[in-house]
Amino acid sequence: MGSDDLFKKRREDRRRRQYEYKKPRANSFLIVTEGKRTEPLYFKGMEKIIKGRIGGIVDVVENPVIDIYGEGCSTGKLIEVTERIVKNAKINYQNIWVVFDKDDFEDFDQAIKQGKEKGYKVAWSNQSFEYWIYLHFYFSDAALHRDDWNEKLNEIFKQYNLGEGKYQKNYQDIFRMVNNYDGVNTAIKNAKRRMAGFDVENGKPSEYDPGTVVYKLVEELKQYIDE
Repeated sequence: MGSDDLFKKRREDRRRRQYEYKKPRANSFLIVTEGKRTEPLYFKGMEKIIKGRIGGIVDVVENPVIDIYGEGCSTGKLIEVTERIVKNAKINYQNIWVVFDKDDFEDFDQAIKQGKEKGYKVAWSNQSFEYWIYLHFYFSDAALHRDDWNEKLNEIFKQYNLGEGKYQKNYQDIFRMVNNYDGVNTAIKNAKRRMAGFDVENGKPSEYDPGTVVYKLVEELKQYIDE
């Protein structure tokens, strides 16, 4: 065996050992979000409460490459980013979640399928994460454009005097704000009510408008908050 081949073999052995001996961590979550503002800030609000109460690991990773508005990229790229994060992580996460919206992406259904095939859990929303936020206050099954959900949130934030009286994507304490008046439990109840009519086996998330399964991720995290 030549020196170059020996070097490559040793390097590959090191990489394999590094992967094989990653320390698995119980109660650990990796949450990779498409959005850079509302989604990570929401889950970091939950992370703060969990770490303050029981410790554990909840890493919320927002992807700075993918624009939440979908300009020039696709949801499928988020799966690639998640795969890279998992590969380079120092531990084996027990729970890997990918959070993204439909927006105007054509590969929405394919990205969900691809993520699940890789063993990830997908918290999707159609059309946007703002629909999930809206459910903290009211139920709706109206198929509205994401801009309309933003407008509805503007009205709600004004009505309840939240933040600066209007909805903004960069509120650091967005989780606490929408959790007023038992908002998270209300959102879970409303989301389950809406998704009760979705055919999990045959239905296409892209055609179920509005819809969201973010409640599944929130329920997993919430169990540590409620303890």
